[in-house]
Amino acid sequence: MARYIDDILQPGEKVLYSTNAHWIFYLPALVAWMVAAILLGFASSSSSVGIVMLWRVSGALVGVVALLWTVRAWFHRWTTETDVTNFRVVHKTGFITRKTFEMSLDKVESVDVNQTILGRLLNYGDVTIRGVGEGVQTIKVIASPLAFRNSITVR
Repeated sequence: MARYIDDILQPGEKVLYSTNAHWIFYLPALVAWMVAAILLGFASSSSSVGIVMLWRVSGALVGVVALLWTVRAWFHRWTTETDVTNFRVVHKTGFITRKTFEMSLDKVESVDVNQTILGRLLNYGDVTIRGVGEGVQTIKVIASPLAFRNSITVR
């Protein structure tokens, strides 16, 4: 599948910066995978057949949930694009139903970055773009939000 930005570039337009949803979307799935591994580990250390079966079934159920969360996080990252060109900011989410946001760089009034402590440590955050007559758009949980902001504000 070609990138969305490659399909919509205008003549003379170049991509200056690209980012994506941060890998932190995988965190719930990673925690679930660890819980599943711990539950299956308990199954191998138990001696009672009933308890072993309980640990195995519990571990398998948590493993299925972990798999679903992993696929959901991967799909979200795969279908989300955030780019800055020399003319505009473009953000796209979705696959079958697509939601896009585009704002001309000339219309950008301010760009705000919100990061939690964990966001600062792992380099992710939310970026709010305010446009003159364009309204406000917030792009949530993107990687390298400060570099993204700088690519918009430098001219």
